[in-house]
Amino acid sequence: MTAPSPARIIIGSDHAGFPLKEALIKRLSQAGETVQDIGTFSEESVDYPDFAEKVAHAVLSGSGSIGIAICGTGIGVSIAANKVRGIRAALVYNEETAGLARRHNNANVICFGGREITPDQAFDWTRTYLSSAFEGGRHQRRIDKISAIEASPGISGQS
Repeated sequence: MTAPSPARIIIGSDHAGFPLKEALIKRLSQAGETVQDIGTFSEESVDYPDFAEKVAHAVLSGSGSIGIAICGTGIGVSIAANKVRGIRAALVYNEETAGLARRHNNANVICFGGREITPDQAFDWTRTYLSSAFEGGRHQRRIDKISAIEASPGISGQS
């Protein structure tokens, strides 16, 4: 017996993103994608940083996995996910940003605003993201610079 393969897509949301998350899981599963839902599991109020962090850590621990994080606007989860070293979370708000998130930024988490977009848009943009490939080249140089910023100790004691 072989171990199950890791989920290709890790998805999580807060309460404001819950309806979009549920619709997107259904559509992605019907399209044959392997999706792991890490919560939340209702529209009861929760804190978006908790779910952005869960998505981020699940992506980092799953070889080949990508993440989708959803809150009301997508802004909060993108900020929170980007605090996790090794995550490049991109707020996606149209077809172009979906493709560029992968092709230029090699994003491993995409973020949506559950109150801002429709399930059809989220599905289409996710498919665009998934069908895109990182272009490397000058974009790798920029990713390397982001990684250097992430690894730096920062500046403390400034007023």
